[in-house]
Amino acid sequence: MGIDEKTKAAAWQQIRQYGDPVLMEESRAVEPGEEARLLSGRMIKIMYGADGVGLAAPQIGILQRLIVFRFGSEEPQVLLNPEITWQSEDTATEAEGCLSFASLCVDVERALGIRVRGQDLEGNPAGFELDGLQARILQHEIDHLSGVMIHNRTSREQRKDLMGRLRQVKLPGER
Repeated sequence: MGIDEKTKAAAWQQIRQYGDPVLMEESRAVEPGEEARLLSGRMIKIMYGADGVGLAAPQIGILQRLIVFRFGSEEPQVLLNPEITWQSEDTATEAEGCLSFASLCVDVERALGIRVRGQDLEGNPAGFELDGLQARILQHEIDHLSGVMIHNRTSREQRKDLMGRLRQVKLPGER
């Protein structure tokens, strides 16, 4: 079942796009509790509405260290104050998109394997050991919490191409 255009447009209107200064700032630690629960619920709806696989709080204008993500058909997950505690020396360069770049893709080099720790919504320790696409998703979202975006991790040529394509793209609901 696809996402209707109205839902898609509403989701995209809430996602900050490249050029918004909040996307380049460092996020603050977030406390577990009702506020984080409400924020993560909103973010999950936006992520699904925009057909994304991850979303960081700064992407909706909130400078808190909170990410939501999904792996395939699994239930969405929430991680507070995530940090990468280990990453493999082996890397791969693959096309990577970003909701804050209108889902446009550039080649980004990432570690093939990582370990991440943070907290769940109740404040309990949470951790993941990931590889492949799952590792890439979390590295991408955790980058957002430090104000780092895909254009910061690609070649000058790819960055220039990305900026040119970005000027021409229209988000759902735009005319």
